[in-house]
Amino acid sequence: MNAPLRVALVGYGFVGKVFHAPLIQATPGLVLHTVVSRDAGKVHADWPDVQVVDDPDAAFADPAVDVVVIASPNDSHAPLAMAALAQGKHVVVDKPFTVTLTEARDVVDAARRAGRLVSVFQNRRWDGDFLTVQRLVGDGTLGRVAEFHSHFDRFRPVVQDRWREHDAPGGGLWYDLGPHLIDQTVQLFGLPEAISVDIARLRDGAQAPDYVHATLRYPTHRAHLHAGTLVAGNGLRFAVHGTRGSYLKHGLDVQEDQLRAGVVPGAPGWGVDTRAGERVHERGGRLVSEVAHAEVGDYRRYYAAFRDAVLEGTAPPVTPQQALDVMRLIELGVRSSEEQRSLPVD
Repeated sequence: MNAPLRVALVGYGFVGKVFHAPLIQATPGLVLHTVVSRDAGKVHADWPDVQVVDDPDAAFADPAVDVVVIASPNDSHAPLAMAALAQGKHVVVDKPFTVTLTEARDVVDAARRAGRLVSVFQNRRWDGDFLTVQRLVGDGTLGRVAEFHSHFDRFRPVVQDRWREHDAPGGGLWYDLGPHLIDQTVQLFGLPEAISVDIARLRDGAQAPDYVHATLRYPTHRAHLHAGTLVAGNGLRFAVHGTRGSYLKHGLDVQEDQLRAGVVPGAPGWGVDTRAGERVHERGGRLVSEVAHAEVGDYRRYYAAFRDAVLEGTAPPVTPQQALDVMRLIELGVRSSEEQRSLPVD
């Protein structure tokens, strides 16, 4: 059998600590070898046997490291990915892939030249509720889709002093949650014909955008994507309306809360959402409602697929082209909001 791939994780803030480190360690064939952090005590409190360095270049130059995972602030994604690829490492970048489409193309070109894999961590393809939507749309249960609504709302009325909420490149909700909302939509329906986006700052004292509403236009349907930080009472996650009925789901996938609570990925109950969705359809001339249980989600499937791509040459879980497609829509969305008009997607 192949020896485990040794992973260096750059960044041990919320995303690195809560998402990446536990998922890497819980995926067979991967081992967390190094963490790049200025706070060795914080890392060793969780992973006493992991090497900690404070310089990413030291991790990139380490011949023992096979894969680099970048979970640092968004504006550092591209330069760190380029540096890791230059040292011959395979690279996973947390979303957003980069801050600009030009940067994204540069990273993909660098990976091609280096003969190494680069992918973006789109873990929410493995949300249980999204897997349920994917099944219902794919098997025709809902008929031809006419409206797709995807919400990622939270109630966070107080602006926090953290880089995600600063007025800096790659900051704000469109770059934070937009990649998830867009990637899931494109997975279902492909690229749209046009995109119209409204990005705003609605909280008192907001520096970075904290509200976004996007409409993606397709030939026979519309996709509406929404994220807000002043939404206390609307728990809608998905609403899909088609010619054969609707699917409604409230509440977010459980895996983030499980990771926050310290649940080990793969433990009993992992990814099991007890909040069932609802399927509404016509029967005997009247509308009836049925329980639609969510699929079981598992973010480890991303890392397992990346492992297989490195070791066996299979396709990565998120391809470079898919990463570029999302960045293209992110960039178009910014322009659309600035110009207050719908823009075509070439």
